[in-house]
Amino acid sequence: MEVLIAVIVLALIFDFINGFHDSANSIATIVSTRVLTPFQAVLWAAFFNFIAMYISKLKVADTVAKTVDGSSITLTVIFAGLIAAIIWNLATWWWGIPSSSSHTLVGGFAGAAIMHADWDVVKLDKIRPLFLFIALAPIIGMLLSYFISVILLWACRAGNPSKLDKWFKRFQLVSSALFSIGHGGNDAQKVMGIISAALIVYTTQHGMSPDQIPHWMQVAQTTSIENGVVKQTISGIPEWVIIGCYTAIAAGTMMGGWRIVKTMGTKITKMTPFEGVAAETAGALTLFGTEKFGIPVSTTHTITGSIIGVGLTKRISAIKWGVTGKLLVAWVITIPISGLLGALILKFCEFLGMHQ
Repeated sequence: MEVLIAVIVLALIFDFINGFHDSANSIATIVSTRVLTPFQAVLWAAFFNFIAMYISKLKVADTVAKTVDGSSITLTVIFAGLIAAIIWNLATWWWGIPSSSSHTLVGGFAGAAIMHADWDVVKLDKIRPLFLFIALAPIIGMLLSYFISVILLWACRAGNPSKLDKWFKRFQLVSSALFSIGHGGNDAQKVMGIISAALIVYTTQHGMSPDQIPHWMQVAQTTSIENGVVKQTISGIPEWVIIGCYTAIAAGTMMGGWRIVKTMGTKITKMTPFEGVAAETAGALTLFGTEKFGIPVSTTHTITGSIIGVGLTKRISAIKWGVTGKLLVAWVITIPISGLLGALILKFCEFLGMHQ
């Protein structure tokens, strides 16, 4: 039980750091365009992170929980994966690199699982879309923001620039709120998936029948048959897990990761309220769409691609490609490094005698 509690606490700490680390995704554009002050922006984003609890389903949580074969892992594996994810998230925050918290979590989790039970433990049907959307999420965000920008430019071509700027500042409050809902719904669910996996592993290891499992540990699963294959889908998570995860990510967002805000808001391209609306709307649409299909994409990759898209409507040289190149490198190395960390931390835990 001690290890289970440690895993739950670490998961909520990671969720808090996720909000802190990724708050830049939600507030960078609205701060850089001076629509809200930094303090107002984090309160605004945190509120809508939490509101996502009443809107989002559990499809992303189900995907993350099934990244690896739950019958082949232990609580120590999950513990090691979370430690790895926390270390890499804090490191990239310190360096001001907007890397993906989602990929950090999955990388750490998978790396520890592979070290424990070899490559067969990884479910490729769950991992493959995640790797695919490392490239697709920013491209989708970029294309959507580019076309949204073109449409808005055409629609507003005869408008008064001063009046339009005031309107777009108001619209940016809406687009930022939508993106924050998408961020909260997508990223909080990833931690719900990890906690759900831990609860399932614990009850399975202890041979608990459904009527023996305490209410606070019950993860509801629905069984279905697809193409002759029996599949189980998470259809219910204890309410305290849902509330805890949304509260943790909202609290983290309120802290604000200012090092990354600077990178996202000013170092990729110069932003105006009009461009902020286009980028945030494109990012929100991408997040809502992928969440509907249970694909855990990176909010960081999504909004970065969206910011690049609005920059391209001005000219290619408006994008600071040197900074963008460094971001791409960080994206590529995040899963391998967090996976390696997870594997090494697992071996260290086993050396210390943790085998639960």
